[in-house]
Amino acid sequence: MAIFTLPPEIFGFYKDHIEYITEHAVDPDKRRYAVEGEAQCHYIDIDHYAKNGIDPFEFVPRSWNAAKDKFTEDTLQAYGIVPWHIQLMKLKLQKAFEVNNVDLILKYSADIGHYIADAHVPLHTTENYNGQLTNQKGIHGLWESRLVDLNADKYDYFVGKSHYIERLLDYTWETVKVSNQALDSVLRFEKQLSETFPSDKKYAYESKGNLTVQVYSYEFSQAYHHLLNGMVERRMKQAIISVGSIWFTAWVDAGQPDLTKLQNTPPSTELLEEIKQLNASFIEHSHKGRTCSEE
Repeated sequence: MAIFTLPPEIFGFYKDHIEYITEHAVDPDKRRYAVEGEAQCHYIDIDHYAKNGIDPFEFVPRSWNAAKDKFTEDTLQAYGIVPWHIQLMKLKLQKAFEVNNVDLILKYSADIGHYIADAHVPLHTTENYNGQLTNQKGIHGLWESRLVDLNADKYDYFVGKSHYIERLLDYTWETVKVSNQALDSVLRFEKQLSETFPSDKKYAYESKGNLTVQVYSYEFSQAYHHLLNGMVERRMKQAIISVGSIWFTAWVDAGQPDLTKLQNTPPSTELLEEIKQLNASFIEHSHKGRTCSEE
């Protein structure tokens, strides 16, 4: 859907590769099982920094270097780095545009779309990411998967046109802040509903392939969706326009290359070295990370 927000100058290129981008947008989740340092790129436990009534969005510096100096890099990595990782991925995508490398443009476009979307999920902004701290285990999949599976075909995906983002880091931090502001409702409404819903009606069983799996029942899921009053749809729509806008911003900052003449040239040694340097502060360390299965 993000592709359809793009201006004519880049829409044709992205439309030609819509199947690749759609298929590979899930690659970051696949890497979480095997690649050290991947997991923390998907979230930030911002409430870890909210001790003693402190507003974490005032307490945590927005710049990576300032935050690292204040808390140490190990701490940042332990509690998630998604706002900074989106900045890193945008720089990678911009470099790929600058050297007209199709493979890297597609790879980084798909990857950054995943991280941007994750930043729009309230449960990607908290240590209580799966309700495990409040006896609500399973709420992560309920909010971002079950409700979407049941209702996505009813959502209105008209989001308008992508736009240039002047201050990307501020934009990503604001995205995280809005997501986090919705967290209270995400947890509170599920708890309220669970307290009043018949316990034998909360879950059901469905066949998936050769397996029979337990899921939140249709009735419980839809009652929760109703209480959220359009939240999931709003966050999904904002994610769509954000993905398109960040793609567009990377292209503009790369000098607006003509994508109609794009050929698949191999990345230069200089580009590979730049990418390696960009990765250095984020990936080449031992990290404590959250596994995909835990979410």
